[in-house]
Formats: sequence, structure tokens, C-alpha cells
Amino acid sequence: MIEARRLHILRAVAYHRTVTAAAAALYLTPSAVSQQLTALEQETGHRLVERGAKGVRLTPAGEILLSHTNAVLAQLERAEAELAAYSSGAAGTVTVASFATGIALVVAPAVAHLARTSPGIRLRVLDAEGDASLPMLLDRQIDVAVAVEYRGAPADDPRLAHVPLYAEPFDAVVPVAHRLAGADVVPLAELAKDTWIGPYPGNPCHDVVVLACESAGFQPRLDHSSDDFRAVVALASADAGVALVPRSALRGMDLTGVVVRPVDGVAPTRRVFAAVRRGAEEHPLISPVLNALGAAARE
Repeated sequence: MIEARRLHILRAVAYHRTVTAAAAALYLTPSAVSQQLTALEQETGHRLVERGAKGVRLTPAGEILLSHTNAVLAQLERAEAELAAYSSGAAGTVTVASFATGIALVVAPAVAHLARTSPGIRLRVLDAEGDASLPMLLDRQIDVAVAVEYRGAPADDPRLAHVPLYAEPFDAVVPVAHRLAGADVVPLAELAKDTWIGPYPGNPCHDVVVLACESAGFQPRLDHSSDDFRAVVALASADAGVALVPRSALRGMDLTGVVVRPVDGVAPTRRVFAAVRRGAEEHPLISPVLNALGAAARE
């Protein structure tokens, strides 16, 4: 009989590539992870992992078991959801991780919505960029992730269920003394030789900026980096460079010293979604949270 908790460990090792990283994500010791992997190999009668200088990789038998692991764990999530619904467990805490603008736009309104419609559900909110929230979700540190599509993210991850929330354009932010400050729209190709300000690599918005510039025929020279768009705008106001910033991030911001203009042609877009572990979307605590996030996005 294969124990489900050992399947969680196998999946974590496959994702993190090292026993140490998987152990940290699962709040276990490396020796405990190694012991559980050994026990799983004994249960299945197959060698499942191979250790090398560059970390751990699955054997062919391990890959076969992993392909079933996603389905098994999703079904267990569904079973938990049905049992919770059976016991009418409409009270509890749901942990949501989101990037800062997502918190302002949809998570905070969802908190207010749930207070009116599902007072037994309490949201615990964590500030985390989209590239960090999805691993947190898979490692069961959170229940819901509000994240952004980014380059390299799997389009259809069998471990996750996605709920689209909203899409918004990026606007060009240039210093008031910039040569294009008086233009109605900004062609990105005209910024090819400028110094750029943008998020760090790994932040999904970094990918949006780079892909937009690549589509315009150039690689942006990102001399200044910050994941805080207030800092990005402040640097632009100091004439340190130009930037692309999501439109919602500019709301309520001090724009003294900069000009904000739409991008000419097809604007780069940030697509935001909520994600849960597959099978958990019907859980009686999580389903109302997804509905509240969707209602906030529509409003």
C-alpha cells in the first residue's frame, strides 16, 4: 500500500531537484525525506530516484509514479472537499498569497465580500510575487495563489486549477523631459536606445517587459531594477530611464516628474489568475474564496 504523504514527498523532490530544498519546503529534515523516499521505493519495489552531483532526478519508474501522483493527490483533494461539504464545514481560515497590486485590486475586496456573504471564512493574506506564490501553493504553505502568467510557466499544469481574474495593459512611463513626453502614444521601438527601469528577472512582470521589447525588435537595457513600481516611477521621475508599468499599479501614485502614455499598437498585458491545487476548487472553504475573487475582478 502506497502512503499518500510519501507521494507528496516524491513530487516535492521532483519539483525542487534536491532533497535539501524539498525538505525545507515540506518543513522536514533532509534525513526524514530520504527515509520516506526509501520507504516508498520499498512499497513500490522500484528504485525511484537517482542522486548525482547536480541533485536528484527521477528514474523511469519514478516518472511513471509521478504521472499518477498528480491524479491521486488531486482526487484526495476532491475527497477532502466532499467530506468537508458533508460536514458543512463553512467556517475556517484560507491562506491567500498575492502580489501587492493584486491584494489591492481583488484580495482586499474579496475579504470585504466574504465578511458579508460567508462570515465563517477568514482570509489570511500574504504578499508574494507570482513566481513565489505558485511553489508555495504546491508545497501546501497556502491555499490560493493570485499570480501572473509568465514565460516558462506551464500552460496546463496538471497539479493546479486556474481561474482567470483580469487582464490589464502596461503603460509607458517616461520622464517629463523625455523626447516622447508630448506624444499621445509611445511606440516601444522608439525606446530601444533608452536606459530602462524594471522588475528583477523571475518576477513575471519582468518577462512581460522583455517580451514586449523583443516584439518591438530590441532587448531593453535594464540598468535599474526594483520589484516595487513606486520605486520604478520614482527613478523615472529622476530621469534615470523609462519603464513599462501595469496600469493599476499607477493608481494613486505620485506621478510628479513623469508622463504616462499608452503603448502604440498592441499593449503588453498582465494576465492575472487565481490558482488552487487541482481537486480543491470545490472545497467549501476555497470555492467561496474563488467566487469572491472573481466578483472583485469583475467589479
